[in-house]
Amino acid sequence: MEHQLLCCEVETIRRAYLDANLLNDRVLQTMLKAEETCSPSVSYFKCVQKEILPYMRKIVATWMLEKCEEEVFPLAMNYLDRFLSFEPLKKSRLQLLGATCMFVASKMKETIPLTAEKLCIYTDNSIRPDELLQMELLLVNKLKWNLAAMTPHDFIEHFLTKMPLAEDTKQIIRKHAQTFVALCATDIKFISNPPSMIAAGSVVAAVQGLHLGNTNTFLSYQCLTHFLSQVIKCDPDCLRACQEQIESLLESSLRQAQQHNVSSETKTVEDEADLSCTPTDVRDVNI
Repeated sequence: MEHQLLCCEVETIRRAYLDANLLNDRVLQTMLKAEETCSPSVSYFKCVQKEILPYMRKIVATWMLEKCEEEVFPLAMNYLDRFLSFEPLKKSRLQLLGATCMFVASKMKETIPLTAEKLCIYTDNSIRPDELLQMELLLVNKLKWNLAAMTPHDFIEHFLTKMPLAEDTKQIIRKHAQTFVALCATDIKFISNPPSMIAAGSVVAAVQGLHLGNTNTFLSYQCLTHFLSQVIKCDPDCLRACQEQIESLLESSLRQAQQHNVSSETKTVEDEADLSCTPTDVRDVNI
């Protein structure tokens, strides 16, 4: 009888269990100090870049968001902004840089990282694998191999752990906050905010949008803002300003999405009826 091989591999990616020791206060304080060492320049468009403009960054960031995992994206954008902070780049090579940043960030965050070949396909083969590998070497050298940058995702779990909430409520807040983090990474205005503040502002914005403060005093606007500002050791007014910026960004993004739908769809009576019901409440947004 011939021997047969039994394949026991599964398609789902195995993840490590969450380690409670990584969510204690000592780790959080270390993260708050570390985030200061990997911040991009807020003025690189004026002082360093000659060809790259803010709208070009927005286009590339939107493309990157579509191609990589939610935890990879903020780290990739951190690499991109830090590289552009001290290295002039031609606009024709911006997508190559974006692909390279995803390439490196996926190695840091994913169990099965993106391959060079797949990234080239994502660019419609406008770049070659050897170009990607050359840019990878340039990128890590310019970043001085300091690749373990803090991102807002790293802080969200710390905040949720400290909040006395049911797990299903935390999951809803986490999902919305992570979406806000991704939106912030596409917008140049948030470069000046540290990751901890973006994470805290995203959590507050998520809670506010879901109206959870109506049934839980701890989640009221004043209490939650005061609590998180103490956790990250920042001025409550700065956190409120960040949260308001995030809400404004969400509103403009929803408005742009609605306008895009109007321009791309045939204007029938049925379409108009659907558009009149376009959600503006964060609870109704399909994230």
